[in-house]
Amino acid sequence: MLAGHYATALVAYQKFPKGTLLFFLIASQLQDLLWFALHFLGLERTGPTDVFDTTLNNMTVDMLYSHDLVPQIIWLIIIFLAGKVIFKSDNIGLIGAALVAGHFILDIFSGHPHHIFGAETANIALGLYATNVYLAIAIEAVFCFGALWYFFNQDEANGIYRSTKNKASIIGLFVFGIVFMLSIATTSFRELLDIPELDLGFNTNVPTLVLTYVAMIWYLNHFAPKKKATTHAKA
Repeated sequence: MLAGHYATALVAYQKFPKGTLLFFLIASQLQDLLWFALHFLGLERTGPTDVFDTTLNNMTVDMLYSHDLVPQIIWLIIIFLAGKVIFKSDNIGLIGAALVAGHFILDIFSGHPHHIFGAETANIALGLYATNVYLAIAIEAVFCFGALWYFFNQDEANGIYRSTKNKASIIGLFVFGIVFMLSIATTSFRELLDIPELDLGFNTNVPTLVLTYVAMIWYLNHFAPKKKATTHAKA
């Protein structure tokens, strides 16, 4: 999943505002952020190298350390300790760990293949990006907008008022995420736009993904916090 993980962070922040939204966003996308770092370290090399050739269907990466089952124990412990130390709260640490676990579980239904520990061990995910990418995107879309419906509904129940513009800004990011995934599901930008084979210096795959993730984290951290909303008591 891409956008779906961000939705889990919004709900976590709503329920536990003592933690910062930025912490929950990072926790919800921890495995993907680790994947990018491990790519640059040469441990989880990702192809194709040219972003213009990339589709969800043809992306290749062995997510041994970031996404396989066994290393999740380490990431759960690290994010729990981070939440406990930074916010002096076991609850925040546990919610951060739940987001990490949630990322793994959601990827089982919509994502790349994941194994117990290594490609030679059992595959424990559906791997729909490779086998049925449009079903994977449909699952993510349903999850995203179900989570957003819950998020906005709970805001209203808690007396939190959000302007139509604020709601549209948040929903728009998730619409962008789904549309973007659809646009590169099986057809690359090179095929779609007839882009010639050129080394432009900025058309590398993982750095572009990093920029996209960081931009989405910044965007939600800017628009979604409750302090951006006007509160009122319900009659």
